[in-house]
Amino acid sequence: MVLPALPKLMKEVPSMDYMMPPEWAPQDWIWIGFPHDGEEWPGYLASAQEQIAAFANAVAESGQEVRLLVRDGANEARARRLVSASVKLERRTYGDIWLRDTGPLVLAQKAASAARKARRFGFNGWGGKYLMPGDQTIGAELAQDAGLPLEVSDWILEGGAIDGDGTGLVVTTEQCLLNPNRNPQLSRDDIEQRLSSDLGFSRVLWLGDGLLNDHTDGHVDNLARFVAPNVLALPRATGKDDPNAGIYADAKARAEAFGVKLAEIPSPGLITRGNFIEPASYANFAITSHLVVVPTFGSVHDDDGVAAIASLFPDRATIGLPGDAVLAGGGGFHCASQQMPASQQRTVSAA
Repeated sequence: MVLPALPKLMKEVPSMDYMMPPEWAPQDWIWIGFPHDGEEWPGYLASAQEQIAAFANAVAESGQEVRLLVRDGANEARARRLVSASVKLERRTYGDIWLRDTGPLVLAQKAASAARKARRFGFNGWGGKYLMPGDQTIGAELAQDAGLPLEVSDWILEGGAIDGDGTGLVVTTEQCLLNPNRNPQLSRDDIEQRLSSDLGFSRVLWLGDGLLNDHTDGHVDNLARFVAPNVLALPRATGKDDPNAGIYADAKARAEAFGVKLAEIPSPGLITRGNFIEPASYANFAITSHLVVVPTFGSVHDDDGVAAIASLFPDRATIGLPGDAVLAGGGGFHCASQQMPASQQRTVSAA
């Protein structure tokens, strides 16, 4: 497979002293992708649009700016009927809505000035599975229109494959970052070095596999999330038929051996769509400046999942919103969003 050419480097900015802020740090706004492709959500497009709109409305009502990306005129008209006037619509060319992976990763300078820059990586459709027009360019476009200097890296990485705690520690999975469909030329040590030089991460917690049937090859944002420095939220199995019980147990053992503190949250348990076992997870929550939004799936464990996550963010409101139709297209609220860290960073703690 021939990889697409990367966007031309717009401006060279030294990587020293820049790091990805943790998601709970202050944000200026959040980008969210609005579903538009009926082939990606066969029978679920209208419901997925409604669920994404509810997500956008909730964040906007909390007091944070929301920039909802729409694909064309008809998509824009549909979105406008569903969202409040406080949600800003931006017409863009994009394929998948998963801006966590295709949008810019924004770094902030560690110094008091907290200057920002964006970084983009190669994108090959999650290992060559889903290549859609616009997904290889939307990240650079958003960064440029936001006035951010942009650096482009010469290896494949999606934002949902990593999660940092703001101290230099990042968590990822071997299933994704060591997958030969991403960077077969890079060793584990090579990837660790690039996570350091490109994103400011100095330590890597390697988990094993991601959730069963996750088409991203095990993105960590569906499995384990940092909620405070050195504090990792991780699902625990619920019920004997939980399809990810072994994966959770392995992740827990690796995290404990590494020395991070665990905050266990319930799993939704077995969630199916027909005969297909969905990679459903409350860990795909989105952290915004004033609100945490947790996807729910009609599971008997939904209330417990939302409550467990709420206890980790006492400085924010936490709500659960239906995310089953969004999941039918392959992702969740976290996958569909990408935050813009505030220009002046300060520490915002989570429990």
